[in-house]
Amino acid sequence: MTTAEVELRPISINDMEQLVELDNKTTGESRRGFFNKRFSVQQNTPEAFISLAAITGGNLAGFVFARVLDGEFGHENPVAVLDAIGVDPEVQGHGVGSQLMAELDRIMASRNVDELHTQADWNNPRMVDFFSALGFQLAPRLVLERPAERVEF
Repeated sequence: MTTAEVELRPISINDMEQLVELDNKTTGESRRGFFNKRFSVQQNTPEAFISLAAITGGNLAGFVFARVLDGEFGHENPVAVLDAIGVDPEVQGHGVGSQLMAELDRIMASRNVDELHTQADWNNPRMVDFFSALGFQLAPRLVLERPAERVEF
């Protein structure tokens, strides 16, 4: 496969079955609910999202989903957050992920978004290496989380 054989286009609800199957191959779980919610919200506020499909041989070979947030993280300009990315294991290492990210960058630039945030599981070195090769660096902040329960002071 060459990069010329990859068609990039907006992803749509019509891609759902292939999307869920591909994502399941790469994550080991079904995130159908997440993608259903993403498509629903994206339909109502398309300017707040960027989602792309990479198509090879008529099939979904990869995808990327990003949200565009305005005024987040203390920034005056919009910031994008990469929510999900996946590339079919059969074509990983052939530039599909890089092409998706390059198109995401192009669309972000057209919307005056000059920063992209994401997170990766530390125990997934291939993903960490992929992000590192694309210029991602550790952010100068800690990510904290706790269960959503009431805390008494």
